[in-house]
Amino acid sequence: MKHFILMALFLLALPAGAQDLQSPSEFLGYELGTQFTRHHRVMDYFRYVAATRSGEVTLSQYGETNERRPLVTATVSSAANMQQLAEIRENHLAALEGGGSGGPAIVWLSYNVHGNESVSTEASMQTLYELLTSRNSYLENTVVILDPCINPDGRDRYVNWYNQFKNTPYQADPNSKEHHEGWLSGRSNHYMFDLNRDWAWLTQKESRERLAAYNLWMPHVHVDFHEQGVDSPYYFAPAAEPYHEVITDFQRSFQETIGRNHAKYFDANGWFYFTREVFDLFYPSYGDTYPTYNGAVGMTYEQGGSGRAGLGIRTSIGDTLTLRDRIDHHLTTGLSTVEVASANAETLSREFRKFYSEPGDFTYKSYVLKGDADKIQALRTLLEAHRIRSGFASGGTVRGYDYLSGGTGSMRTGQNALVVSTNQPKGTLVKVLFEPDARLSDSLTYDITAWSLPYAYGLEAIASESLVPSGEASMPGEAPRTIQAAKSYAYLTDWDSMKDARFLADLVGEGIRVRRASKPFRIEGNNWGAGTLIITAGDNQHLPGFQNTLESVRNRHNKHLTPVSTGMVESGKDFGSGYVDVIRKARVAVLSGEPTSTLSFGEIWHFFEQQLNYPLTVVDTDYFDRVDLSTYDVLVLPDGRGYRRFLTESRVKSLKEWVAAGGRLIAMGNALDAMGGDSGFSISRKENASVNDEEDTEEPLSYESGQRERIRSAITGAIFRTRVDPTHPMAFGYGDSYFSLKLGSDAYELLDSGNVAYLQDKPVPSAGFAGSEALKQIPNSLVFGVENHGRGQVVYFVDNPLFRGFWENGKLFFANALFMLN
Repeated sequence: MKHFILMALFLLALPAGAQDLQSPSEFLGYELGTQFTRHHRVMDYFRYVAATRSGEVTLSQYGETNERRPLVTATVSSAANMQQLAEIRENHLAALEGGGSGGPAIVWLSYNVHGNESVSTEASMQTLYELLTSRNSYLENTVVILDPCINPDGRDRYVNWYNQFKNTPYQADPNSKEHHEGWLSGRSNHYMFDLNRDWAWLTQKESRERLAAYNLWMPHVHVDFHEQGVDSPYYFAPAAEPYHEVITDFQRSFQETIGRNHAKYFDANGWFYFTREVFDLFYPSYGDTYPTYNGAVGMTYEQGGSGRAGLGIRTSIGDTLTLRDRIDHHLTTGLSTVEVASANAETLSREFRKFYSEPGDFTYKSYVLKGDADKIQALRTLLEAHRIRSGFASGGTVRGYDYLSGGTGSMRTGQNALVVSTNQPKGTLVKVLFEPDARLSDSLTYDITAWSLPYAYGLEAIASESLVPSGEASMPGEAPRTIQAAKSYAYLTDWDSMKDARFLADLVGEGIRVRRASKPFRIEGNNWGAGTLIITAGDNQHLPGFQNTLESVRNRHNKHLTPVSTGMVESGKDFGSGYVDVIRKARVAVLSGEPTSTLSFGEIWHFFEQQLNYPLTVVDTDYFDRVDLSTYDVLVLPDGRGYRRFLTESRVKSLKEWVAAGGRLIAMGNALDAMGGDSGFSISRKENASVNDEEDTEEPLSYESGQRERIRSAITGAIFRTRVDPTHPMAFGYGDSYFSLKLGSDAYELLDSGNVAYLQDKPVPSAGFAGSEALKQIPNSLVFGVENHGRGQVVYFVDNPLFRGFWENGKLFFANALFMLN
């Protein structure tokens, strides 16, 4: 009886609404923080809460991962707000067009974008519970959207690995196996992409699906929860410099407001934290910057721990950091964020409307782009996903900054010139993504410093200080025609873009033989460039239903084919010439495992499977020596560290023999380091450039200035104009120049022949930061090249054309390395 009375008194003391709702610990059957919760059980809890408190919570599935796990958001508010949620959302979104009249604060909390930073999903469950119980007063004027796990594939990969190798209950010794993930860590998604670098580029399905959901709300506040090194204190806003210049005074000051509220709670608990260091607001594709450039107060929160921490780990000062500790910290900042937003709902609503109704006075009002129609369409697809409006010019001439020359220039527009204006709701985002060279307030930044889309997509562009009128919503041009009768001798199509590469990959996959022209030619009154695809009836007599198959492939890719009645050209090489080769169906393998980079491997894997749609065999270093390389035509070595240990003298010898017999080796980034030398190929690093003769007499550097001194030797993701040899098969589809995104100062000597793209004397970045010492290292250095060896080739990629999957104009170089080097 006494126990019953005490229990009754306890239930009466609980906050209103708590009595009918189980906490995460009660629902899961274990104390939160004593185990990692698998994703399906997290989903079970969110479904349970949504069903139990349906008047205050709605659960929406906005997508599905590559491994078929659901992606969901939970929308939480008071019962009164939920009854008029559609009206609240519509009123809020009206601010983008200058309307709206205020309303509740909209807060979006994003958890676990990096799968092995796994505490945040645990914290999301407790945050949901507290918002509906002890902190439900915050919801009276706030709508909270929780995405409990942005990266379920990576999270489950980590959790399953940890559960396999952990001690019972856990071992805090940092040397224990449970604190050392293997090569295939849980940080990234299925394709080893970092989803926190993909908000702007949308190369991954999780990103595309999430952004579609995000655009339905466009929150006032967005938080991206992370983890960092085990010994690091907690990080929260305000952020470090550099801030992008478009970030408003209010967005800056409100970070301070939120940070001070967090500090109040952390101070009361004696928890350590830091602000204004490391994590800046510049690169546009993060979970803090992208929302910021869309009017939100975007912030990153970083808890010490990450994939090393497990359930508990001993830090360098002898303390034990537990999962429970980490949950408490993320729970505190999450609730504190909602608290501050709730207290400032009117201000947040007013400033959000101001962001859209009073945008900055941008120097460039319009960006006008011309070039290959496929590249224009690829760019428009990206813009549409961001809800950025574009149109086509009606004619005339525009003047402004010329991206190609780096100075003032002009362009005759016409119907095929795409116009993207800042005079639209997403105008701030347009400026950030298109501006020629973003102004950098501090060269010490966390990521790349250049990304301008005209360079990334390989388009001619003018940034105009005037608004350029535009009209047509779709690009004018000739519609693809049905393939004519079987009497045609051949069908021709151009080779300029990834769309063309996908078309070729599909043709080859269907068994259709395709030739490529190694030199420009003219036939039946039309000029065709090197790389033109030639599909002859004679080559495909072996294929039943050739015409129907070709028509089917053409339709899938919406590709225009030009029929010709003869193989004799008016100039150039006839179709039976040795200069018009049949493209082989290459059997391709890629190396995985140590020492390759998971990110570089993932970029290659994704390129083949999701962009090119071409078969790829993954060969791991664990059993590489047992693989018969003669069963493959192409082997790709991703970027990575430690290749010198892996590429022993005997392995290099085997690779040389395989290449000499007709194989093609594609080496990327640091893989080149182990390729040269007496026993290797001819690639070699450039020797260090001479330093200042007076350097020995300079004062010794202070400890504090050391970091800034080191940045002089760095290139932090800058864009350089390179010289291209368009006659080389690996450069088919390109002109005589290419803008390359250079991620470091590594420099290699030019080859005796086969220099496909390279830097010339005195290179300077077209955009982004390059240190003064780094600029001394890279003159007359290789960017892409091909070395012939016996009957095969070695392809060198010093720069990475597949970086994060967004440098669209570089991808054809990689496709050329597969298909055009016969």
